[in-house]
Amino acid sequence: MHKQIIPFLLVLAIVFGCTAPEKKEKPLGQVINESLDFATQQSLLMAASLKDQPDRLPQTIDKEGKLVTCGSSWWVSGFFPGVLWYLYENTPTDSLKDWAINYTLRVEDQQYTTDNHDVGFMIFCSFGNAYRLTGDSAYKEVIHTASNSLITRFNPTIGCIRSWDYASWSAQWQYPVIIDNMMNLEMLEWSSKAFDDTVYSHIAESHANTTMKNHFRDDFSSYHVISYDTITGQVEKKNTAQGYSDDSAWARGQGWALYGYTMMYRATGNKAYLEQAEGIAGFIINHPNLPEDKIPYWDFDAPNIPNAKRDASAGALICSALIELSGYVPAEKSKEYLAVAETQLRSLSSPAYRAGLGENGNFILKHSVGHMPNGTEVDVPLSYADYYYVEALTRMKKLLETE
Repeated sequence: MHKQIIPFLLVLAIVFGCTAPEKKEKPLGQVINESLDFATQQSLLMAASLKDQPDRLPQTIDKEGKLVTCGSSWWVSGFFPGVLWYLYENTPTDSLKDWAINYTLRVEDQQYTTDNHDVGFMIFCSFGNAYRLTGDSAYKEVIHTASNSLITRFNPTIGCIRSWDYASWSAQWQYPVIIDNMMNLEMLEWSSKAFDDTVYSHIAESHANTTMKNHFRDDFSSYHVISYDTITGQVEKKNTAQGYSDDSAWARGQGWALYGYTMMYRATGNKAYLEQAEGIAGFIINHPNLPEDKIPYWDFDAPNIPNAKRDASAGALICSALIELSGYVPAEKSKEYLAVAETQLRSLSSPAYRAGLGENGNFILKHSVGHMPNGTEVDVPLSYADYYYVEALTRMKKLLETE
């Protein structure tokens, strides 16, 4: 009996003794540096691919995987120039700077745009970063003109900047204001300080306050579209355009809200905005439908979870906002926010979401959702996903360096 047992024990010892140790995670700093290096290589390929099309900018890819571009008037036009500026900030080479200038000037004409609210996206992501990193006064004047264009859309009776003008698809709303519009307020707050003019900040804060009053449910989730009666200024309708339903929590919309109120606290020091941002953060990170890798489904209430499409753009946006918000809250909450953001960065930087070099139409991230109800830009790369991902990498790198 003993002769049988002893060899068996030896086998067990050998098997367990030879079991490979659990693979350790790379240090976060290494993940960030490798991801920024990859983003630089991929973005230089993207920039070069459109060198002979001076009026085009990256948007997404089609069903065959070919690059889809847009003109300067499409709302996403400013994101790729912004990506190039962030990458230049990380690696200040002449090549990156030249391409960043080239693509920024492609959207210069949008400083005069008054027919939509996205002028903040188009100009501040491009010219805002350009001025921040170069100090060139020509960029500053473009931002000034764009801010004057944006405030023409403000209605003092309602207290908000109008999002969409009348069109066949938007005729159901008298005066639609979408949660996305919070993002365009950063340009106005910046201009208020840069040009010593409180008109811009007054409009931005009126919009933020009215949105805070009417866009949010008791759990801090946000509606997508609020329409106002143009005579009384009161809420007319509460709907969605890009979410699953009027009462669902469209993931990127929650990201716009989180980022927007975090930014408004930074700009004003108003504690009401900080409390709003914390409430939104709590809704997102504690939601039972937030996956383990912290990259949300396209809607927190999508009907086919866990088989619903993920939205990397929402994940990147939320990640960037949480990193900033972590700097404004007590240590325990800061640690909680940064833990989620780290998971998001590691997820987005993994092969599950990050493309291979020269693949994916030369976009950085895969698996975003633009407009699920319309069936457009579903499970594809999107330029704004790349923008907020590179911004999040940059923010986390700076945070690690200060620590």
